[in-house]
Amino acid sequence: MTPDDLSRALFALVNGLVERRRASGDDVSLELSPAQFTLERPKLREHGDWASSIAMRIAKPLGSNPREIATALAAELAEVAGVASAEVAGPGFINIRLDAAAAGALAKTIVEAGAAYGRSDSLAGGGRINLEFVSANPTGPLHIGHTRWAALGDSIGRVLRAAGADVANEYYINDAGSQMDTFGISVLAAAKGEPTPEGGYPGLYIADLAKRVLEREPKLLELDDAVALHTAKEIAYELQLDEIRASLERFNVHFDVWTSERALHAKDGEGVSAIDAAVERLRAQGHVYDEDGAIWVRTTDFGDDKDRVIRRANGVYTYFAADAAYYLDKGDRGFTHKIYLLGADHHGYVHRLKALAGAAGDDPEKDVEVLIGQLVSINGAKLSKRAGNIIELDDLQAWLGTDALRYTLARYPADSPLAIDPEVLQRRGNDNPVFYVQYVHARTTQLARNVAESGVDRSAFAPELLDHETESALLGALQEFPRIVAQAAELREPHRVARYLEELAGLYHRWYDNCRVLPLGDEPVTDLHRTRLWLNDATGQVIRNGLDLLGVSAPERM
Repeated sequence: MTPDDLSRALFALVNGLVERRRASGDDVSLELSPAQFTLERPKLREHGDWASSIAMRIAKPLGSNPREIATALAAELAEVAGVASAEVAGPGFINIRLDAAAAGALAKTIVEAGAAYGRSDSLAGGGRINLEFVSANPTGPLHIGHTRWAALGDSIGRVLRAAGADVANEYYINDAGSQMDTFGISVLAAAKGEPTPEGGYPGLYIADLAKRVLEREPKLLELDDAVALHTAKEIAYELQLDEIRASLERFNVHFDVWTSERALHAKDGEGVSAIDAAVERLRAQGHVYDEDGAIWVRTTDFGDDKDRVIRRANGVYTYFAADAAYYLDKGDRGFTHKIYLLGADHHGYVHRLKALAGAAGDDPEKDVEVLIGQLVSINGAKLSKRAGNIIELDDLQAWLGTDALRYTLARYPADSPLAIDPEVLQRRGNDNPVFYVQYVHARTTQLARNVAESGVDRSAFAPELLDHETESALLGALQEFPRIVAQAAELREPHRVARYLEELAGLYHRWYDNCRVLPLGDEPVTDLHRTRLWLNDATGQVIRNGLDLLGVSAPERM
């Protein structure tokens, strides 16, 4: 019996209770929906498999004592097939325990569902979601901060999709503005063998880019200065962006959309850019005004601390103008909800983005969501030899590995500062969380291989035999996985999946130590061994599914 089956049974019982009250002449005004019958896991295992507080929620409309309603419902629930017992606790909770067969049936359900187990449609139909993260300037390698936002952002996208959301990961390429000019000047200086200009980008990666630019354009230094600068900047930009893409792919981070800021500045056939059009669209909404020769957006109407200049008196657009055009562009592409994952130094953007939403005619509290990630540090990490002043993603990946990095960075909420101990991540022991979880997955696959050699297969399934206390606990945890995934998606907190996997790993170890799947000595293969193999494989499947949501591999051997 699944939680949904149990919820539907409870829903039917409460409807029956209400109808009986109405038939007896009571004026009962109570509209019920299945969504009200969500079950909860009791904090203590001895309280049963599931708990419901429905009696307390309907007591007032029914004019009854919650415990009286709970007692009546518990008596009927106890007669439902698959329910071993239903007991009343506290002010009106109903604690429900499934019988072994009903609980054990989950193992087969999981194995047959495979990669689909844990997925739901809890966030389906909520419109298209645009999830923007990383969005680093294409003027250098990705650093340790980008590494955290990459791991978190990609994992958030994965849990959102698992919950049925229509979501696209987007990278905004900040390829316009003075930083790009400085980048080009730095590369050209290196190509000429000159020192880094004042305020320029240092690091060996600039010299490396310059060398590759010269290989692409051998006559670079013979060109007119302006043409040479433009050429060096464009080729280096292309090369650096390719490096960023490759770094992210190696880190198992995928973007569906790459949007260039330059495209927002580009003029169409009539000489109008997306930014020009955005200003006029905001003006049409009534939130733009002119003052002192500049064009302003009245963002204070939507909670911003001051109005924002969108075009200066000299006719130059501000960064805010590109932000406005980009926000409107997302809406034009059909995204009704925009999620931004920004670094700790971008707190000022929160009010600005929400004000933009309001000025564009959207709901700032509903259509825009800004997640601020805190800083991360790694003990003993060395500054990049190529970049000189940063800790590179590529170096971290080579040092600690993709799995250890991704799991650890997704294991904590975005808003908590994080200090990573590399010695722990490199350890092959239970104090290394990613090793602890991956080892259990490898153990499930190794056990399946071993028992296959002894003739144990999944040709029979007798769930009523899964009655050991460690089996009950393990099944209870496996049953929780869909709820954990849905909750992680709704709250944008993939760390809930990681913590769940660690708890599941501990329960599997206890089960493994107490319940044999492999026959002992000359012991014949029985349906108990075969059924336990289903449970073993179900656990491996859930760990595999959970690790995939974090962008982490599930090795079969360790």
